[in-house]
Amino acid sequence: MAKGSLDGHRQRDYLGRMANEKSLFEVSDPEAEAAADARAEADVAAGRLIGHDAVRRWLASWGSGARLSRPRCG
Repeated sequence: MAKGSLDGHRQRDYLGRMANEKSLFEVSDPEAEAAADARAEADVAAGRLIGHDAVRRWLASWGSGARLSRPRCG
């Protein structure tokens, strides 16, 4: 058996445990989500936004050799 490999029983045990674990995207934290939503809503209300066109121009410049600086709020 190669170093670091698992025998059949240990491999099945490991895979069984992994199948029962939640991924990063399945873990729910309602308080954290509510706090993030409140911060986002405050940013929108205060006008702290970056327009779609500004982001599009910035991203399009990445491979052009004349990369634009990161867009700013406003």
